[in-house]
Amino acid sequence: MRSAPEPEYKHGTIPRSGVLLVNLGTPDAPTVKALRNYLKEFLSDPRVVEIPRVLWWLILNGIILRTRPRKSAEKYASVWTSDGSPLRVHTEKQALLLRGYLGERLKSPHMLAWAMRYGSPSVDSVLTQLRTAGCDRILVVPLYPQYAASTTASVYDAVFAAVGKMRNVPELRLVKHFHDHPAYISALATRVNQYWMENGKPDKLVLSFHGVPRFSLDRGDPYHCECHKTARLLGQELGIDSEMVVTAFQSRFGRAEWLKPYTMDTMKLLGKAKTRRVDVFCPGFVSDCLETLEEIAIENKAAFLRAGGKEFHHIPCLNDLHEWVQALARIVADHLHGWASSDFDRGKAEREAQLSASRAKKMGAKK
Repeated sequence: MRSAPEPEYKHGTIPRSGVLLVNLGTPDAPTVKALRNYLKEFLSDPRVVEIPRVLWWLILNGIILRTRPRKSAEKYASVWTSDGSPLRVHTEKQALLLRGYLGERLKSPHMLAWAMRYGSPSVDSVLTQLRTAGCDRILVVPLYPQYAASTTASVYDAVFAAVGKMRNVPELRLVKHFHDHPAYISALATRVNQYWMENGKPDKLVLSFHGVPRFSLDRGDPYHCECHKTARLLGQELGIDSEMVVTAFQSRFGRAEWLKPYTMDTMKLLGKAKTRRVDVFCPGFVSDCLETLEEIAIENKAAFLRAGGKEFHHIPCLNDLHEWVQALARIVADHLHGWASSDFDRGKAEREAQLSASRAKKMGAKK
């Protein structure tokens, strides 16, 4: 295999640690063409759709990419903002706030960037940017609190594919999950409590997580268990009765059985039961996106009200909540242990770098 060209290296450079946040992805625009390109990349990932490749290629290219882009474009258009896709806007803002937060606390050289697993900026391109900027140690943080092969492992695939083309591979650390991290649970509770302080409490709190096929649980995927643990810990942090909390799974695709109960079915049942008020919160999404702003706040709300429910509330995701940025900083700091610190001695590091450069030149190095 032929490696990609290495970035120019200069002896005596102080090494930097890189932090790469990775979210799912988004189309570049709410148009049929953009959605077709995005869905083709997303649904072509064997981690996402575990169907024999030849059969799935026929279904994807012969049916889905001919019909779904138009429907999806209409849905994206309903939540698109003047700044672009909500997911991209929130991810970029989280990275910006986290960069400032870490900059105040970590003195050792580091760099923070963000990428999308599908769409742009790609994992490959941003990893290359980090390497070019002198990062020889990179922490990858998939922004999925609960691990699933179709999400977190897919990010790993993209990272390994990118470094597989590098000759001088950087040292890597990969965050697997943070579904039970105390700071994450506390941030979730803060978001819910703030909403309840302003709007009162509901009769039922539905915690809706993104669904995955049922067979993934049978094959050893821990996602189902991690979602329920997050729900249990959040309920305890909120100090509410377990009977008030309902855990459900949304975004079912295809005819196969997915994790149950389905959020849509749950909304209909709660509506038929004449539930006065339901609040829906999505702990598995750290940023509001199509699945929360359209599927939950529009589609599921309509189903609940049609079935006889009285009042529906969608609690926003963590987004740029201060406590969430703090939590993310703690998660990053935990995994940067030994790489970055608050007691970095720049003067000492510069002297060591100069000495290293001097030695290299004596041995014939040009730079």
